[in-house]
Amino acid sequence: MNTEALITMLLTQGIVVFFAVYFFYKVLTIKPKQEPDSFSENDNEQ
Repeated sequence: MNTEALITMLLTQGIVVFFAVYFFYKVLTIKPKQEPDSFSENDNEQ
C-alpha cells in the first residue's frame, strides 16, 4: 500500500470514528423532552 492510500484510509477512518463518537455522546447527554400525560388530557372525556 502506498503512502497516499494509507493517509487517505487513516483520515477517512478518523473522520468516521469522530462523528460516531460525537453523535453517540450527544445522544447519551441529551435532556429528555417533557411530554404531556395523555391520560390527564383525556380526564373529561368519557
